[in-house]
Amino acid sequence: MNLDVQELNGACHCGTVMFNVKLKDGLRTARRCTCSYCQLKGAVAVSAAKDGITVLAGGETLTRYQFNTRAAEHYFCSTCGIYTFHKPRSNPDFYGVNAACLEGVSPFDFGELPVNDGINHPMDTQGSAGPRRAGTLRYIPAK
Repeated sequence: MNLDVQELNGACHCGTVMFNVKLKDGLRTARRCTCSYCQLKGAVAVSAAKDGITVLAGGETLTRYQFNTRAAEHYFCSTCGIYTFHKPRSNPDFYGVNAACLEGVSPFDFGELPVNDGINHPMDTQGSAGPRRAGTLRYIPAK
């Protein structure tokens, strides 16, 4: 896997939503999060600049989900239900993109991933300068 790739195409499971993404620092931004929503969706996210996502098809089927402070915007395909990307509350100048939606990328390609402490969100805790690391997630394939 080329961690330095800068641009990829992506799609939801059914192929209705198709998009192009220009990545910020390639796939090196891959991470997971412990917030209540991310725990349930279980996706590996990579970062793209705010203007780094171009929806090529299926924009009308994208549905936005917001919760709690309603600042973050999570987008998913209303046909197949797959989360495609989101605008995080902690940094609205970037998008988090579901790495599994990207051509040639699998969440199991990442042997080790940092996990951000989304339960104690930096915007909810005084004195916090940015995302804190909650731990590390490792994938060790069976032999």
